[in-house]
Amino acid sequence: MKITETRIRKLHGVMEHEDPFWEERLVRPIDIYPEHRDRNNDMDRISDGRYSMTSIFLEIATDDGITGLSGPFSLLEAFIIQTQLSPILVGQDPLAIEKLWDQMYRHSIHGRKGETMMAISVVDCALWDLKGKAFNRPVYSLLGGPTRKTIQAYASCLQFSVEPQRAHERVKDIVGQGYKATKWFFRHGPGSGKDGVQSNVDLVEALRDGAGEDVDIMMDAWSSWDIPYTLKVANQIEKYDLKWIEEPVLADKIDSYVELQRNCPISISGGEHEYTRWGFRQIVEKKAMDYLQPDIYWAGGISELVKICALASTFDMPVIPHGHSAQATAHLIASQTPSVCPIQEHLIKWNQVHQFFLEDPLIPINGEIEVSRLNNPGMGIKIDDGKIDSEQILSW
Repeated sequence: MKITETRIRKLHGVMEHEDPFWEERLVRPIDIYPEHRDRNNDMDRISDGRYSMTSIFLEIATDDGITGLSGPFSLLEAFIIQTQLSPILVGQDPLAIEKLWDQMYRHSIHGRKGETMMAISVVDCALWDLKGKAFNRPVYSLLGGPTRKTIQAYASCLQFSVEPQRAHERVKDIVGQGYKATKWFFRHGPGSGKDGVQSNVDLVEALRDGAGEDVDIMMDAWSSWDIPYTLKVANQIEKYDLKWIEEPVLADKIDSYVELQRNCPISISGGEHEYTRWGFRQIVEKKAMDYLQPDIYWAGGISELVKICALASTFDMPVIPHGHSAQATAHLIASQTPSVCPIQEHLIKWNQVHQFFLEDPLIPINGEIEVSRLNNPGMGIKIDDGKIDSEQILSW
C-alpha cells in the first residue's frame, strides 16, 4: 500500500446555537498592554442564533482505497502539509508511521515547535486513523489498549461567563450532569490591578460554593501571569482546595515553573504549549510541573504522545492532554494506564466547534466516555456531509 495523495478539505456550514456563543474570553499574555486587555473574541454571527462555521480536514489517500482522516486544523498548517510534508509522504508506505514521523521531523529543521510541528501532528493522527482502518481495529487497540472500560472526563469551561453568580449557577448545572471535575479560566492578570485580583478570587469562591466540596476545580491562567502574581492569588484561593493552577507563566520560563512548583500552595500544571519529547524532557527532569498537558494535534501527534507518556511515567507525572482533539485524545488515554493518563479534558464550547462537521461527536455522558464508543476502525471520525453547505479542495 502506498500514499497517493494528501487532500485538504475546507468545509463551510452553519451552526445553530443560542446567543451569544462566546460569553467571555480568558486572560491572555498580551493583556499586559492596556490596548489589548478589553478586546474580545467573536464568532462569525450570521443572524440570531446562527454562526458561520469553517473547518479544515486532511485526508491521506492510498492506492488500496483506504483513507486516513484528521482535523480540524488551521490554514497555515494546511499550507505546510501541502507544500512541505506532502512531497515526503506521497509514494510511501502509510503504515510505516515511525519512519514517516522521523522524516518529517528531520526535514523540518526550523519547525521543531509551532505550526510546523502542529502540521506534523495532524499528519501523524491521519496516519494512525488510516492504519486502524487497514487492520480493521480501533487505534487504542493498536497502541496496546484498552486499559479501562470508561474514561473520566472533566468539564472545561473556556469562554463561559466568569461573572460570579452566572458561574455559580453554571457549575451547579455541570455537576448535575455527572461531572466530578471542572476547569475554569481566569479573566484577569497583573495588568488588571487589585480589582482584577479580587475578581479572580470572587470567581473561585463562587465556583467552590456552587460545585460543593467533592468536585475537583481547576483554574487556567493561560500563560498570562508571573511568579509574584501567581503566589499572591494562590495564597488567597488556597482555602478553596483547587486541584491545580494551569499555565501561570509563559511556556519557555521553565525556571519560573520550577520556582512555582516548589513554592505555590496549589499544584501547577502546563505543557499545552510545549512540543515533542525533547521539549517535555526538561520539564520532567526538573519536575517543573505536577501535571503535564501536551496537545496531540500540536505536540507531535499520537506517535509522540506515546513517547511523552512513557517519559512522564518514569517520573510518576500524570499526563492529562489538552482537550480539543477529543477522539485522538480518547484513543491515547484508552491505551495508557490510569495512573499515567487519569482523566480527559472536555472543552464544552470548543468541542462543539471542532466536532461540528463530524457524524458522531464524542461527548461525555454522566461525566464519562465509554471506551466502547471508540470501537470503530481507526479513529472513528467521519465527516457528516449533511452539515456541509460548500467545500473547497485547497492546494498551493
